[in-house]
Amino acid sequence: MVDAARLADELRAEQDHTSAEDRGKRALETQLTELDNRLLDAEAAAIKGGKEAMSKLEMKIRELEMELGSVQSKTQENYKAYQRSERRIKELQFQQEEDRKNQDRMSELASKLQQKIKTYKQQIEEAEEIAALNLAKFRKAQQELEETEERCKMADAQMSTMRLARGGSTY
Repeated sequence: MVDAARLADELRAEQDHTSAEDRGKRALETQLTELDNRLLDAEAAAIKGGKEAMSKLEMKIRELEMELGSVQSKTQENYKAYQRSERRIKELQFQQEEDRKNQDRMSELASKLQQKIKTYKQQIEEAEEIAALNLAKFRKAQQELEETEERCKMADAQMSTMRLARGGSTY
């Protein structure tokens, strides 16, 4: 997000710079037009005054043309940099959109997994309850078995005692 803001600031700065270059170019074009008008005046004066004034004006024109060429090449370089920045911004926007989609998918997956965990916890709790009930039933059955075995032993002991008391007779 910070990179996008930084890129937006750079883009604005580049746009400001480009517009400044355009204004400069227009100013130079206006200046060139004015110089062309001066040249016409100078030619008229040169016809009257001589070749020296003409050569000075031609020299000035060459300098301005060189300066204009330099400004134009800088403008082209700036425009290319602007296009590269635009391309990079589009790439970053696409990447940001892909990252957002991935984040949404991951959030959805995390939600599903959390729901599964919740379901598993409920199943575990239910299984633990069932196991506790079964264990209680087992312990109760075991206690009943032990009590029954104890009663059986006591009944056997009583039977033995009664058999002995009857004189060893059996039924």
